Amino acid sequence: GIEFIDSYVFNRVEHIRFNSTVGRYVGYTELGLKNAEAWNKGPQLGQEQGELERFCKHNADLHYRAILDKT
Repeated sequence: GIEFIDSYVFNRVEHIRFNSTVGRYVGYTELGLKNAEAWNKGPQLGQEQGELERFCKHNADLHYRAILDKT
């Protein structure tokens, strides 16, 4: 399967991450935890889940077909 990860990093510290396998935001710092809680309840969650369909699966299909065409 395909896994989509969207990390939010500031000053080389990951504060929050969306992982499509988990299906929600996870916070790694105090601010990240607060944002994850809010973002999991808001429209941001649906937008991230839509990225898996819109971007990842579409591009994976294109790359897979390109590989098959070369074999």
